[in-house]
Amino acid sequence: MSTRNKKKRIFAAILIIGDEILSGRTQDANTSFLAKWLNERGVQLKEVRIIPDELNTIVSSVNLLRKKYDYLFTTGGIGPTHDDITAFAISKAFKRKYEYNKEAYQILERHYKDSYFNEARKKMAKMPRGAGLIYNPSSSAAGFYVKNVFTLPGVPSILQSMMSFVEQLIIGGEKVYSVTLQVHLPESKIGKDLGKLQKKFKDLSLGSYPFFQSGKIGTALVVRGYSEKRIQECKIILEKILKKIKKS
Repeated sequence: MSTRNKKKRIFAAILIIGDEILSGRTQDANTSFLAKWLNERGVQLKEVRIIPDELNTIVSSVNLLRKKYDYLFTTGGIGPTHDDITAFAISKAFKRKYEYNKEAYQILERHYKDSYFNEARKKMAKMPRGAGLIYNPSSSAAGFYVKNVFTLPGVPSILQSMMSFVEQLIIGGEKVYSVTLQVHLPESKIGKDLGKLQKKFKDLSLGSYPFFQSGKIGTALVVRGYSEKRIQECKIILEKILKKIKKS
């Protein structure tokens, strides 16, 4: 592939917003989903932060991460309650007016109808001026995006239902390939050789992850990189190393 046609490497961050995550009341299930979803589309997740529902913290975090990475995904804090301040904070981060989005308002109005469309629910249509909508097929309350920042709900099932719309808005980069080898050996027996192999394959990322299965200690070895050929070369050498260790 020529340099001209080679895809750019694209990086992203996730900003998880919510006191309920930090307190342990709610478990974060969005990071693993988004990491896999992004990787499949050639976007590498490089950083994840969990922060409280505090205005200044959200504003500073958004401004830092949106400049540092190609894409920033925020989750949580766009519901109808008083502590859902993410949309307002992102308005402040971009120095845009926080107001009702006409289309988002109309979608909610049709969904709730009559007296059920109260002030709290109307709040879910407020976002930065000029924001684009991320449509919500699950509960109608739209997410939104401003430049490279995508603001999504914290409820995993709703977030996942909205990703087909996000896919139309992002540009994927060079794909990251990976291969995994599982071996019933402890990390301590592999670590030294793995370190030497990493020095030989500096263009790849080699990781080791211990597990316990059927009463036996094991290690999953993951080789990641942009070249399938190089990964296969590394895999062959790694398999030989593991075979040698098992015999010793």
